[in-house]
Amino acid sequence: MKLPFFPLQSVFFPGETVPLHIFEERYKELIHDCRKEALTFGIPVFINNAITYGTEVQLVEVVNTYGSGEMDVVCVARQVFKVLSFENQLQGKLYAGGEVEFLDMENDADDGLREEVMQKVEALYDLMDVPFTKTPPKQFNSYALAHKMGLSFEQEFELLQMTSEKNRLLYIKAHLETTAHVLSEVNRTKATIEMNGHFKNFDPLDFPDFKI
Repeated sequence: MKLPFFPLQSVFFPGETVPLHIFEERYKELIHDCRKEALTFGIPVFINNAITYGTEVQLVEVVNTYGSGEMDVVCVARQVFKVLSFENQLQGKLYAGGEVEFLDMENDADDGLREEVMQKVEALYDLMDVPFTKTPPKQFNSYALAHKMGLSFEQEFELLQMTSEKNRLLYIKAHLETTAHVLSEVNRTKATIEMNGHFKNFDPLDFPDFKI
């Protein structure tokens, strides 16, 4: 399948709302074509000077249109794809495009794993003193909080390429365990530093039978 391309240094996951500010002429043309022809387009991830994977998105709404022709638009992310070819300009268009292959996703995770990951997310949020709203395990998936658990750009890109929901959740679980451990150590160190110079109430030790 051939898609128009809007390459960005960002990762978007299926189901995610994608707000974009459109100001370049080529992307004004792209949004115009999407409105006129009900097209979807791809956002390939530009990383390490290459584009290999990305996400198909669909235009939902043009929120604002400015006198200059610039626009604020809202899209929704749909499917993950692998880039098979790239054309800097599609025929007769200003914008780029290329052939893509959509990834076949496996929904192979069980509720137990979802619940375990959600508990670890909640524990991390507790450590950061950030409110967390639980959702039923059946409604929780690996993409739900992917941008809100401290993954690096590179880690998000790695997660995007995984086709197994079970593997994605296991990847997130390992990250949460590492992050929670580091954060706990940081909090412990902070508490120790804050105690420095303060009077401490130590319990005296009693060694009635101790001999050298």
